[in-house]
Amino acid sequence: MKREMFHGKVHRARVTGADLNYEGSITVGPELLDAAGIEEYERIQIVNISNGERFETYTIEGEPGEVCVNGAAARLAEVGDIVILIAYGTYDEGEKPEPTVVHVDEDNNITSIE
Repeated sequence: MKREMFHGKVHRARVTGADLNYEGSITVGPELLDAAGIEEYERIQIVNISNGERFETYTIEGEPGEVCVNGAAARLAEVGDIVILIAYGTYDEGEKPEPTVVHVDEDNNITSIE
């Protein structure tokens, strides 16, 4: 049996932009993607702590510190909202992932990696 389990996340990032007219996705700074082990174009779940919304999209690499929600999902987050970006992987039964958790400050600078 295969199990879908979380492998990396960026915890409590601040939304820096919301572009309703962009085609879709979430634009994230390369340092955040790299630290969390999330690839560009990877499907992720976004949990908006500020309003309780949960949605999925895919990542696009942006500028350092950037977290911009694009397309229709821009209706689910506003600039300044606090979000968690979560990536999942498929693992074999008994296989235990070692998830990476990236903590950031109010400017999306990395403060610690677990």
